[in-house]
Amino acid sequence: MAKKIGFKSYCWAIGTTSYRTDNFNLSIEKQLHLLRQFREIEENKNKKWENNKKFQAEYYNFLKENNFVKGEAALPDKDAREKTSGLRDIGLLDDERNITEAGLELLRIADSANFSADNFLEIPKDSFLYFKQMLKTANVVEGKIVRPFVVFLYAVNELGYLTNDEFTYLLPLCVDEHTTKNIVKSIKSYRGTGEKNFDDIILSVLMEKDNYKQALNLLKTEPISEELICNIGINRKSAKYDKPYYTLYSLLKKIVFSKDNLALEFYEATKKLTNSKVGGAWRKYFFNSSARSVISREGLSVLNTVPILQVTTEEQFNEEFFKVVHIFKARATLSDYFDLNRRYFKITDVVLFEDNKVKLDVLPQCYVEIIARNLLNIAFEQTELLPQNSMLKDVGSFFDIDINILYQKLGSALGTSVANKEMAQMVIKDERYTRFNKLIDDKFDKNTIIRLLDDFESRNDDEIRSIVTDNADIPTIFEYVLGIAWYIISERKGDVLEYMNLSLEADLLPKTHAGGGEADIVWKYEMTYEYPKHTLLIEATLADKKNQRRMEMEPVSRHLGDYCLAHPEDEAYCVFITTFLNNNVISDFRARRFMEYYNNAGTKYITGMKILPIQTTELKTLLRFDVKYPQIYKMLDAAYKTDGSPKEWYENSIVRETGMYNGQEI
Repeated sequence: MAKKIGFKSYCWAIGTTSYRTDNFNLSIEKQLHLLRQFREIEENKNKKWENNKKFQAEYYNFLKENNFVKGEAALPDKDAREKTSGLRDIGLLDDERNITEAGLELLRIADSANFSADNFLEIPKDSFLYFKQMLKTANVVEGKIVRPFVVFLYAVNELGYLTNDEFTYLLPLCVDEHTTKNIVKSIKSYRGTGEKNFDDIILSVLMEKDNYKQALNLLKTEPISEELICNIGINRKSAKYDKPYYTLYSLLKKIVFSKDNLALEFYEATKKLTNSKVGGAWRKYFFNSSARSVISREGLSVLNTVPILQVTTEEQFNEEFFKVVHIFKARATLSDYFDLNRRYFKITDVVLFEDNKVKLDVLPQCYVEIIARNLLNIAFEQTELLPQNSMLKDVGSFFDIDINILYQKLGSALGTSVANKEMAQMVIKDERYTRFNKLIDDKFDKNTIIRLLDDFESRNDDEIRSIVTDNADIPTIFEYVLGIAWYIISERKGDVLEYMNLSLEADLLPKTHAGGGEADIVWKYEMTYEYPKHTLLIEATLADKKNQRRMEMEPVSRHLGDYCLAHPEDEAYCVFITTFLNNNVISDFRARRFMEYYNNAGTKYITGMKILPIQTTELKTLLRFDVKYPQIYKMLDAAYKTDGSPKEWYENSIVRETGMYNGQEI
């Protein structure tokens, strides 16, 4: 038997597939905080991390004590390594899991709770730090250095965008300049001809590797055996996992050359493949029905017309079998990395994943166009700057550009004139609103918002995350959805992206990490003939029956009181929105009409606050029947001026008045 053929990596990925986490930004910040605390424990200060499983397990237990992880890891030391490896990869930690200079800068930003943009790309402070870190981050793929994000910037500039499939299956194969240029050229070619074939591109990359050449040669020249089929499978873990391929090979060979009616047996054999993605790919490729009864009845006619079923020689059969095996294996591996790479790219807030395309936001795209010709100069070399809080020009002198050229390019891209930072901010804001309104049209129309409010009421959190995002916690998503709901109610008038005190990703979906202290949403209304100029504070909570009073009565009145003290010239009131209203919360807010609220020094106070509570059940009715803000303002103002015991007041002035719209034309 020939020498065992070893697996060699052929693609890059950032982080590890063993560690996928929701609330990605917040998770990074929390873990850095916890690592700092862990390292500050006296006995941990000088302990080695590398090859110290006991110490690694202690860190896992520390994470567990601080509710960062739940359950019992079978191998706590391994879990600790997985939790930290991605942060090491992007330079926030060193090999010994000490926080680097770059990591300390991220902590400083997080501790300040000020993520506002302070850079020429007009992205949040933490995102700009991530952008610089990603430019420096490198993988080692079989001895070759590659900076994945730099390769992406080069490719997306050359191509304008990548489809999700191109990002998933082709981009990670770009591990050197030769392959990168070839893949970009291939994409341009099939876009021009319309004859897209990812499999041919993937296979061409694999077949440049010596181990794949050797494996194919063995299959063509050695006697077929289970051991040989396992060997040519080049399994990443162990050849024994590829034993089911021998059955597939044997069945297929009989189907092709003897025309044996083994379709059902072949179908069942695909289910024995250890990777479910690979098995699913085999079934989809070969079978035009997944119904066992149909396969049993129709026999070989249920098979698709694929190349391996058309071969006439054993050599052709072996070659096609080899292709099928490794195309589906590679696709499964590459698809495993998609979510991981997407998460790390997104934290830069320059990359958009929307409409099945991956592209750069408008200002970063203009910037990359200026520097693009130099990107490949650094794309395949390592840098010692990774742990440092570097200036862009230190990463590469060509990153330092004339800002006026950037503004000219931005103006040209958007068909306007941009002469300075203020004008750039204005046109970027306009472009964001164009995308935000499209996002609402495509993803968050009125019916979807109502459906999401149903999910919040039943706490169907998984469904909420699947519709909105998994990079924000549920309370943050609730605030975001209410912001969109009120934007719809306000007929899409008002600077909602500013009014929502939320951090948003480049694709305008929420992310969790910003500090609290303000009302959730602060909405400014100019005077109309229907209402005066005023400010509306919207407070949102998902607190349940038991803790709503404790959690919400004080913060809501404090936020409104502090706002009124700070803005005595403003007319302001608050709407408190929740999925369940506690009667004592209603009572407390009604009592605030007559109570004084003092500043901390006790030197100033206001008398009376206007706080109106409303459940999501009533908000859904208002949305369902297209009730707009002028009517809602009038209803709430009238309710505020109406007396009555709190429970009955809410039923008569809010529930009944809202229900009046039900079935009526507005």
